[in-house]
Amino acid sequence: MKIQYGILSTASIVPRFVNAVRSSGKGEITAIASRSLEKAKQKAEELGIERYYGSYLELMQDPEVNVIYVATINSEHYHNCVQALENGKHVICEKPFVLKKAQAEHLFALAKERNLFIMEAQKVVFLPVMGAVKQLLNSGKLGHVQLIDLTSSCESTYNNWLGSLAAGGGSLYGNASYTLQLLRFLFGQMPVYRSGAAIKSESGADVQCVINLTIGESILAISKISTRVNAINKAFFYAEKGYVEIADYWKARKAVVHYADGTEDIIEFPCEFELVYEVEHIYQCLNQQLLQSPLMDQNMTIDTVGLLENIHLSWK
Repeated sequence: MKIQYGILSTASIVPRFVNAVRSSGKGEITAIASRSLEKAKQKAEELGIERYYGSYLELMQDPEVNVIYVATINSEHYHNCVQALENGKHVICEKPFVLKKAQAEHLFALAKERNLFIMEAQKVVFLPVMGAVKQLLNSGKLGHVQLIDLTSSCESTYNNWLGSLAAGGGSLYGNASYTLQLLRFLFGQMPVYRSGAAIKSESGADVQCVINLTIGESILAISKISTRVNAINKAFFYAEKGYVEIADYWKARKAVVHYADGTEDIIEFPCEFELVYEVEHIYQCLNQQLLQSPLMDQNMTIDTVGLLENIHLSWK
């Protein structure tokens, strides 16, 4: 299957996705759309994309586009995905997939009804480093994992809508998908939310949050997310015989394994564009005529959306 992407939005992540597609050779960037024709033209020229549109519907009706990459603000994901599916396009939607569990369930059902592929774009589970870390943890070489500490941060100015509750912004919806889906990938089960806290801005959006989770009967995980400070962005997996340290874990190319005897191992997979692994997976799924990813399937996405929705509601 020849994959021809239509890019919905001119958001900050778009150049990284476009570069990953081109680097992989697993698809073409056919067109881009914005709600402003001027913005679409400017981004198309910057990225060397031949066609551009001043409305999302025009892009979805382009007969040469067969996959829509949705990179709009969080609150628009559901409507954009519905519209793309109704126009007969496969869909890749940036995380968080949607803001309500019922919306996620409807999208997967609609995609199945239309015989179309749909997937949440979640790069962390496709990183080779994470696959290698999973193998290490499963091997028992470090003993049982007992404690996990994850910290992520980004300035709210990175995407201005992150400070808007109406736009689906906030630290939880901004980054907690990485936490939940990475843990689900590594340990084979969705973490259980135990407690948490959030600091909110005047708009009502959470600018910082902490969520406390458990995995099984013995693992405690703490995830701290901030849009107010630049923290040391790392994940630590503490086990009985050492620990694993991963900087910038949501886009990691490297992990350091620290053993109790003081020795270290380095797990490293250098690459220019970390989204390339996700793009290659999408290519494989579409060429196998799958309707869902075997890794980022509806259970992974629906369970995550439901958990994020419940956490968010508990803070009101």
